Formats: sequence, C-alpha cells, structure tokens
Amino acid sequence: MKFYVASSLKNMDKVRYVSQKLKDKGYIHTYDWTINENVTTLEELKAIGQKEKSAVMEADFVVVLFPAGKGSHIELGIAIGNSKKIYLYSPNNEVDNFETTSTFYHLPEIEKCFGTIDELVDIIDLRSKSVLSLPDARKE
Repeated sequence: MKFYVASSLKNMDKVRYVSQKLKDKGYIHTYDWTINENVTTLEELKAIGQKEKSAVMEADFVVVLFPAGKGSHIELGIAIGNSKKIYLYSPNNEVDNFETTSTFYHLPEIEKCFGTIDELVDIIDLRSKSVLSLPDARKE
C-alpha cells in the first residue's frame, strides 16, 4: 500500500520518523516533501505543489500529523475529495476541541488517532492489514 504524510514544516522530524517506520513495514511512500528545505522561488513551489498533489492522489492512505499547516489542510481536502483513507494524528486531542476543530476532521473516512507516534504507526499497520485481508479490498 502507498502512503503520504502531511504536516507542517515544524513537524519535519516526526514526518520523517513516521515515513521511515511505515517504509520499514513494507509501505511505499509516494513523496517525501521534507527534502525541500531550501526553496527560494515560486517556480520551485509550483513544482513541489504538483508533486505533493500527485502524491496524495496516488496514495492509498494519507496521514496528517498535527500541528498541521495550511498546505496540510489542502492535502487533507485533496485526500477527502479523492476518497482516501485518512489518519488524523493529534498528540493532545486538539481535533476534538470544539472551539478550534473543523467539520472535516469528523468525516467517516477520517480516523482520529491519539497517543504516541509509535501507536499511530501500529494503528495504521493494523488497519491496513485488515483492509488487505478483505477479498474485495485487495489492490492489484
């Protein structure tokens, strides 16, 4: 299965950690946006945006790590619009704070995850393996 991880730049280390853990379990990372640390032009931003959009669309599931920035929310929208499975990780349950939450965080295709990053990876792995074990859900 293929995955994409969305988050803010300040979560770059967590994004890399989750991505590596999932790759170690045999998942395929569609695009690692964390390699783009020294972007200086609008043309570079455009090229990265195209890669990120394609990567979200190619992924079987998308992981969104909070705190998330504006780009992450656009990627979340692309994932929702393309009927992707989404894991929304919030270390402090901020996604359930009524004052700051979004209606989109509570859609049925979104699985909210709390706890440690390692618990998140375990949940993703468990859910993905259970989906793969269903005869109609196997990907060619």
